[in-house]
Amino acid sequence: MTETDDRPAITVIGMGNMGSAIARAYLERGYRTTVWNRTADKAEVMADAGAQIVSTAAKAVAASPVTVLSLLDNTAVEDVLDSVGDAAAGRTLVSLTSGSPAQARANAAWAAEHGAAYVDGKVMGDPPDLGTSRVSLAFSGPRETFETVEPALRELGSILYHGPDAGHAAVEFNAQVAMGYEFLIGFLHTLSLVETEGLDPEAFTERLAESLAGYAGLLKMMAGAIKSRTYGPDLGSLDVQAALMDDLIAHRESAGVETVRMREVKSLMDRRIAQGHGEQGFSSMYELLHL
Repeated sequence: MTETDDRPAITVIGMGNMGSAIARAYLERGYRTTVWNRTADKAEVMADAGAQIVSTAAKAVAASPVTVLSLLDNTAVEDVLDSVGDAAAGRTLVSLTSGSPAQARANAAWAAEHGAAYVDGKVMGDPPDLGTSRVSLAFSGPRETFETVEPALRELGSILYHGPDAGHAAVEFNAQVAMGYEFLIGFLHTLSLVETEGLDPEAFTERLAESLAGYAGLLKMMAGAIKSRTYGPDLGSLDVQAALMDDLIAHRESAGVETVRMREVKSLMDRRIAQGHGEQGFSSMYELLHL
């Protein structure tokens, strides 16, 4: 008589650094875990950890009620979905692959056409931290579907649901990542100026880190102004700020530090002032950012 394996079952497709970490997290938590990877040897190494290895993506999807896709990009997701075809019927697909909101919505449409449910997700964290609160995950898709897979998704880290539009997790992720890059490139420009002028970049950064705490309240205030379209002089009026920008640009030029970003800000200020809004603050330039 064969014993029934009553462990929760899950499939993970894609055995890169993140996919492997996801599979290991489920194995460590007692899930009956099936894995597949286009390059077979990357999947085979998971066998020693207790994973079930299958030969095709279709077999992998068929093996579990829920399949997590963690692939290089959405082109790879599309290739896998094409190979899975009707094997997806009755299954739930959760993509944890980076991509655009439009791609997430297209994946959701594909799933619906093939009788499958779909939740899109994005991971904010590093593979070694999977399964801890140091990793946060954004999800979107039909609430009923999300709630069905929520217990399994919580095994991976802290999660937040962004509503039924499958593209909204990608909006959240891309916006968070873009904000990081915008901030960090500004930081690098500033360090270049500081070092050129003979200051210690590390000592400056210690002082900067202390002052950054004050930006949280400013950001919330600016978001409120944008939502209400009521723009007060948040950092001072644009008339005054524009004069300061001229000083900042001249300083960078004299030090031989690149000025493209500062000139972009000054250009937006000048445009907004020319529209008759010089008494408004920095947040009012939001009105100029839509193409």
